[in-house]
Amino acid sequence: MKNNNHDDLIREAVIIREKAHAPYSRFRVGAALKGKSGKIFLGVNVESSSYGLSVCAERNAVAAAVANGEKSFEAIAVSSLGGVSPCGACRQVLWDVCGDIPVIMIDENGAVTRQMKMSELLPAAFEEKNLAHE
Repeated sequence: MKNNNHDDLIREAVIIREKAHAPYSRFRVGAALKGKSGKIFLGVNVESSSYGLSVCAERNAVAAAVANGEKSFEAIAVSSLGGVSPCGACRQVLWDVCGDIPVIMIDENGAVTRQMKMSELLPAAFEEKNLAHE
């Protein structure tokens, strides 16, 4: 499957996935988010014994980018067993912070399972313009 020359993101997402903290689900996820500056920001899922407090790799990568002053983004690669798509919470945060970027879903070996734009993953997204006040 075509990856639009995001080999650097794919490689980084596969490597960082190994550092995930997933003692409960044992489902490790790594994310590599590329800013328009060219910098790559990494994230892993971090699970808590209080499951609702767990944080996904994608949101951790976004937080790292924002904390480092990145404001515009090119793409994100997400590595997981089987190359699954981001959860709903991650889709919303990616839309709000990164906009309509490509999301490259890859398996644990770096094979692209699919690539979609955020607008395809989250059609009719709730967004800032929906927060208009009366």
